[in-house]
Amino acid sequence: MNSLKKAVVSILFAAVCAGGSAVEITFGPYLQQVGEHEAVVVWGTDVRSVSWVETAPDDDFHFYAEERPKYFQTHLGRKVIGTLHRVKVDGLQPGTTYRYRVFSQEVTEEDSYQVSYGRVASTRVYKKEPLRFTTIDPSKRSIRFSVVNDMHADTAKMANLLRGVRRGDTDFVIFNGDMVSHMDTRQQLMDGFVNKAVEMFASEVPFYMVRGNHEGRGVLASSYPDYFPASTGMPYYAFRQGPVFFVVMDGGEDKPDSDIEYFGLNQMDRYREDEARWLKEVVGSEEFRSAPYKVAVVHVPPFGDTWHGQLHSQRLFVPILNEAGIDVMLCGHLHRHLYVEAGGENGAEFPVIVNSNVDLLEATADDRSLEISVRDASGREILHHSVER
Repeated sequence: MNSLKKAVVSILFAAVCAGGSAVEITFGPYLQQVGEHEAVVVWGTDVRSVSWVETAPDDDFHFYAEERPKYFQTHLGRKVIGTLHRVKVDGLQPGTTYRYRVFSQEVTEEDSYQVSYGRVASTRVYKKEPLRFTTIDPSKRSIRFSVVNDMHADTAKMANLLRGVRRGDTDFVIFNGDMVSHMDTRQQLMDGFVNKAVEMFASEVPFYMVRGNHEGRGVLASSYPDYFPASTGMPYYAFRQGPVFFVVMDGGEDKPDSDIEYFGLNQMDRYREDEARWLKEVVGSEEFRSAPYKVAVVHVPPFGDTWHGQLHSQRLFVPILNEAGIDVMLCGHLHRHLYVEAGGENGAEFPVIVNSNVDLLEATADDRSLEISVRDASGREILHHSVER
């Protein structure tokens, strides 16, 4: 095919695509890693697209009172073309609410010297209010958050437990691992819990993801950071909201690396050793030391059984957390409720609350105390734990 015929075919192909069915947003948007000065917005499209987020202050002016800033996902100085979109919005102010909208423009053709575009998909921009998010603020006087874990794709149970989550009332939700039983496809992951979270709150109330041992399984497992990005680039990270500093950890798998279930692919021991070095740096920081309350969150409790992963975590993590003065640890994994006092046989000098897979953990914190309540699906309180200033 000569160059003229090729050019004509390319133009016709682009015209057909532009006039055909529109690009669609297939999941999201949902908020990740909302910090003091940034937030990450994640969503997907059915075709390869260039995507961006537009933001506006939460004021009395219409979103389109002026041209709003655009934030793109870039890599090596180029805008990313793909079907999974992770856009970091930065340069923000702490404790501030912003309106936002997401956009994706289909790329119908891409070669070395020609890129052609099709239609644009977006969150509803004319007949629906923009979405909103609020950046975190270490100086905030009080916070409220909710925790569920071990849902294993039971979205009905998750929805019932989190039915009270609302923007302006709940700062964030923590998904403390095993939200799915494995990560094999994008659709399975979205259907497992993300779509339900978006339907309920996740476009405006962020969730902070804790990797469970089951999120480490499946052909999509290595893509975990693409869907749940963190500032460290790893599933473990830390942040402070209001008076609470959160250390989000990854206990990894529960069996030895050589177990046949892992097909020779795991190196969790070395991974946890690297994490322990990171943990020492975090708890040595001024931001950690100055926080009134210090909470560790990890899916697999570093005690309670003689499985290898728990024993290894106990040896690596517990001495560091003891020295750091952690106030409480929040765990899952056991599918049952368990409260372990500080100073028990596990060697932890802090209390550990293991939430079951049928209960909701809710917490509030202010300048007087950190109050943690565990409630069953009917709302009946089955545990109350207080940390006084």
